[in-house]
Amino acid sequence: MQNSNSSGILAVPFRRGAQLSLSSAIKQYISTKYDQHPDMFRQDLDVIDALRRDAVNVHEPHPSGVQKLQAYAAQLVWIGGKFPIDIGADFTWYPSLGYNIERPIVHNNLQFERANIIYNLAALYSQLAIACNRTDTDGLKTAASYFNQAAGVLTHLKNEIIPELRTTPPDDMDEHSLESLIQLQLAQSQECFWLKAVMDRYKDASISKLAARVSDLYNLASEAAMRSEAISSSWIHHMSAKHHHFAAAAQYRAACDCLEKRKYGEEVARLRDAVACVGEGLKESRGGYLSRIIVEDLNSLKKRVEDHLQRAERDNDIIYLNPVTPKSELKILDRANMAIARIPPQVAKPLEHIGEKAEFGPALFTKLVPYSVHLAVSIYEERRERMVNQNIIAELEILNEEMHEILSSLGLPGSIQAFEKPLGLPGTLVQHAEEIRQADARARLQRSFADIDKLRAADLAMFEEGRELLRAEEEEDNRLRLKFGTDRWARPESRDEPNQGAKLWTQAAEAEGWFANSASSDGVVREKFNSVEPTLAVLAGPDRGIMDFVPSSRRTEIPEPLKPAIGRLRSIYSDVTRLEARRRRKADALREKARGDDIKSDILAEAARLERNQTVATAIVPAHFEDFFDKRLDSLYEPDLEMVQKERSEQEKLLADLVRANREFESQKRMAGDKGNREREQALQALENAYYKYKELTSNVEVGRKFYNDLSRIVGNFRDSARTFATERRREARMLEDELNMPPLGNLSLSQREQQQHVQPPAPASTGSGSWNGALKYQSQHPASPQGQAETTYHGGQSAIQSPVQSPAGPARQQQVQQRPAEAHIQSWAAPSSETVAPQPQPPPRANPVQHIWNQDIPLKFANANPNANVNASASPAAAASPAPKTSQSGTWDPNSGIRFG
Repeated sequence: MQNSNSSGILAVPFRRGAQLSLSSAIKQYISTKYDQHPDMFRQDLDVIDALRRDAVNVHEPHPSGVQKLQAYAAQLVWIGGKFPIDIGADFTWYPSLGYNIERPIVHNNLQFERANIIYNLAALYSQLAIACNRTDTDGLKTAASYFNQAAGVLTHLKNEIIPELRTTPPDDMDEHSLESLIQLQLAQSQECFWLKAVMDRYKDASISKLAARVSDLYNLASEAAMRSEAISSSWIHHMSAKHHHFAAAAQYRAACDCLEKRKYGEEVARLRDAVACVGEGLKESRGGYLSRIIVEDLNSLKKRVEDHLQRAERDNDIIYLNPVTPKSELKILDRANMAIARIPPQVAKPLEHIGEKAEFGPALFTKLVPYSVHLAVSIYEERRERMVNQNIIAELEILNEEMHEILSSLGLPGSIQAFEKPLGLPGTLVQHAEEIRQADARARLQRSFADIDKLRAADLAMFEEGRELLRAEEEEDNRLRLKFGTDRWARPESRDEPNQGAKLWTQAAEAEGWFANSASSDGVVREKFNSVEPTLAVLAGPDRGIMDFVPSSRRTEIPEPLKPAIGRLRSIYSDVTRLEARRRRKADALREKARGDDIKSDILAEAARLERNQTVATAIVPAHFEDFFDKRLDSLYEPDLEMVQKERSEQEKLLADLVRANREFESQKRMAGDKGNREREQALQALENAYYKYKELTSNVEVGRKFYNDLSRIVGNFRDSARTFATERRREARMLEDELNMPPLGNLSLSQREQQQHVQPPAPASTGSGSWNGALKYQSQHPASPQGQAETTYHGGQSAIQSPVQSPAGPARQQQVQQRPAEAHIQSWAAPSSETVAPQPQPPPRANPVQHIWNQDIPLKFANANPNANVNASASPAAAASPAPKTSQSGTWDPNSGIRFG
C-alpha cells in the first residue's frame, strides 16, 4: 500500500504481473484450432508480446504509461473476439491490497489479464494525481481530473469486466473492494475541488457544501472497505478520520457563514458539532494507524474550532444572548458535488481507437478466420444459393414456362403476326433468329450435352470407386466372420458400423438415387432438344431459308372488323412480353445481388460477439450462426420472395385478360374468314416455340452442369471417406485376426525338438527339478494310457507323489517314455498350489516354437548325467526298473544328448 505522507492522500498501488510469452499460447492455439499457419501472423505475435511487456512494466507514475496500458487493454478486447477466454496462457499477477500480496494468483483467462491491466490503469491515474503539484489551482484541477478518471476506470472494471470474468475475482477486485476504491478516488477528487475553493477564497457557504460532500464520499469509502477482505485497517482508519475531519470542516465553514449572517445561536451549535467531529477523528489515531500529516491537520482544525467556539460562546452569552440551536434542529448542510467518475473513451469504447490510422494502431490477427467460420460461410452461401436459385429464380422460370405453354396453346404470337405481317418475316422473329445465329445455338447445346456427359462419367467413376471400396471391405469382413464365427468375430458388420459405416452406406444409397434421377432428367432434356432441333436448325439458318419455311399469306390486308380485336390482343400480349422481360431483369439483378453478398466481415463480427457472450468456454461451431443466417436471409431476400407471389398474381390476371382477348379475336377471325393464314400462323408459331425452347434448354443445361459440379464434390468426399473407412477397417481386421490366431495361453509349451531328433534309452521318468523362478508350477506330463495316468507336480522344489503304487500298465508307460520325452507346460497362475492342472492335448510342433529363456539361478541338468545322482523327486517304479544308460562318469556334457531343463 502506498500513501502520500506529504498530503495525506492514498494512492492505489500497482498489481505486479509476471512475464509471459502470450504469443506462444496464441501460436499453439492457432496451430490446433484454426486452419491457418501461425507464421502468417508472426508480426502480430511480436506486437502482442511487445504490448504486454510494455504494459506489465508500467510501475511509475508517468503519463506515457497511460497509452501503453490502454493500447494493450484495447487489443485484449479485440483478440477476445478471436480466441476463447481460456486461450492456454497462465497469467500470473500479485495482489496490490490485502494481507497476501506476495502470493501470486494464476488464471488461464484473458478477462483476468484485462482486469489486471485496467486495474493498473486506475492505479496509474491515482498515482499521477498524487504526483501533481497541488499547491496551485491548476495542479489541483489536473489532480482532480486524474482522480475522476481513476474512479471511472474502476467503475468500468467493476460493472463491465468483473461480471465477465467467469471465475471468482481476487479479494482486491471483489465488489466491496472496488466500490471502496471508487468512492476513495471520488472523495480525493472532491477534496481537490474543496482545496481549490479554499485557495480561491470562495464564500464560506460554498466551501461548506464542498466539504460536506467530501465527508460523505469518505464515509461511503470506509463503509465499503469494512465489508472488504482486502482493504487494510490503516486505510479504513484513514478514511474514517477524513470523514470526521471534513464533517468538522463543513460545520466550521457553516458556522463562519452563520456569523456573517448574524445567526449567533446556530453558529455556536455548529462549532460545538465541529469540535465533536474533530474529536471523533482524533480517536482514529489510536494505535498509530494515521499518518502524521492527518493527525496534525486534525489537531490544527481542533485548535481553530475551539478558539472560535470560545469566542462565539462568550460573545453570545454577553452580547447577543441568542438561544443555541439544538443539534437535532440544525438544518442539514447542502452538498455541492464536483467529483464525477469519468471513463476515458479509450476504455469505454476501445475498438473505436483501433485501426490503421487510429491511436492504438491496426487490429491484430484480422486475417485469422476460424475453421468453424469457414464452414459457416460455406453453409450460408449454400443456403443463399438454394433460396435465390430454387425459391426465387426457379419459381420465376416456372411462371415463364407456364406463360409460354398458354401462349403456345393459344397460337400466340403466330396468329397475330400472320395478320400483321402477311408477307416477309416479323421483326421479332428476325431478332430471335439473329440471336440464335450469334449464340451458335445448336453447337452450344451439343457441347453442353457433351460436357455434362463427361461430368456425369467422372462423378460416376468416383462414386463407383468409393462403393467398390465399401463392397470389398464388406466381403472381406464377411469372409473372416465365416472363418472365425460370429461369436469370436464380434465386431459390427460394415453396414451397421456406428461411426462411419452406416453413414457411408446410406450415402451410397442416396447417391444411387441421385444418379438415377439425374439420368432421367437428362433424358427428358435430350428428348426436348431432339423434338425442337429441326425447327431450331431452320431458325439458325439464313433468312431465305426461314422465308421458305414460312409461307406468305394470300390476304395482304387486315379486315376492318378484325382490327379492334387484333389491337386489344396485341396490347395485352405486349404487356405479357414486357412482364417476362422485366422478370428476366429481376432474375439477373438478383443473381448479381447474391454474388455481392459477402458475409465474411459480418460473420467475423458475429463470431466475436458469440465468443464474448458464451457462458461456457466452448468453441464456436456453425450451429451457433443459425439465428444470424435466418435474420440476414430474411432481411436481404424476403422482399424477393414476396415479389414472386406478386408476379404470380399479376401473371394470372394478364393471362386471363389475354385468353378473353384471344377468344374475341378467334371469333372475329372466323366471322371474317381466315383462308390462307392458317399455314403461316402454324409456321410462325413453330419458330417462336423453337426460340423459347432454346431458352429453356439453355437454362436446363446450366442447371445440369451445376448439379454435376456440386455432385463431384459430394461423391469425392464420399470416396475419400470410404477409402479412409476401408483402410481403418482392414487394419482393425488384421489386428483382430492376429489376436484370434494366437494359441491360448494354456497351450504355450517349452518345446524340446532336439530331444525328438535324438531318441534316448530307457531313463527315469522324471529328473530332479528346481523351482522356476520360485513362482511358477512346472508339470511333467505323460501321454494318457487306457489304464490310467500318473502325474507329478513340482512347486518350489518340493515333490508330491500322487501314485506311489506301480500301475499295471507300467511296461507300456515305460515304452512311451522311451519313444517320446516328457513335455513341460506352464500351469495356470490362478490355480491353487495343491491342485494339478489336467493334461491338455498337444498341438504339433510350431515352426517357431516358444523358447525358454535361461535364468542364471537355475542349474543345467544334463540328460546323460550319472544315474546314481540324487534327484529332487522320486520316479515311478516303472521308470526305476529301467536299465540305466551308459554315460560318462565324469558328468561332462555330450553334445549329442541335448539339454533338459528341469
